Amino acid sequence: MDRTRIVRWLRVLFPLAALAILSVLFLLSRKPDPDAGVPYAEGGIEDLARHPGMTAPQFSTVTADGTTVTLTADRATPGEEGTAASNLALDWTTREGTAARLTAAAADQQGTQVTLQGDVDMTLSTGWHLTAPRIEADTAEGRLAAPHEVAVTAPFGTLTAGGMVLTRAAEGAQVLELNRGVHLIYRP
Repeated sequence: MDRTRIVRWLRVLFPLAALAILSVLFLLSRKPDPDAGVPYAEGGIEDLARHPGMTAPQFSTVTADGTTVTLTADRATPGEEGTAASNLALDWTTREGTAARLTAAAADQQGTQVTLQGDVDMTLSTGWHLTAPRIEADTAEGRLAAPHEVAVTAPFGTLTAGGMVLTRAAEGAQVLELNRGVHLIYRP
């Protein structure tokens, strides 16, 4: 057989083989299950109507001193006294590069004041880790404050204090001020 005959036979056999494969795929395919579709909302529609809110909200701003603030949460619900959020993360980054990441179980927001509550964890880019029952973030002033007791783990040891304020000093550097009965356990 010469090459021309082989090519002629292959020109007929290849399309027939492709047609046979496609026919088998369509004959063996299953019917689509309409119940297996992607759900648009979790929970009942009545529950969503009774409790309006937003899933995975995100808010970003820049304070007057150039600090960038980004808030994210699992869910936010409006209320008469402000917006409440759950499983909140707040990223606080200054112009100089100092960064703080705060996580909390819940938060309330009124105006420029965000109050994080429920075992708030704050991790600084300088290696410090703080835990407090409540931390208040003021996005207008570029200030973080804990009015109650804080537990701190620093690179040189552990500290406890009656309160904490993270703010910009007059010369422009970020200052972490621990106040009201500071106790230090130094570990060299």
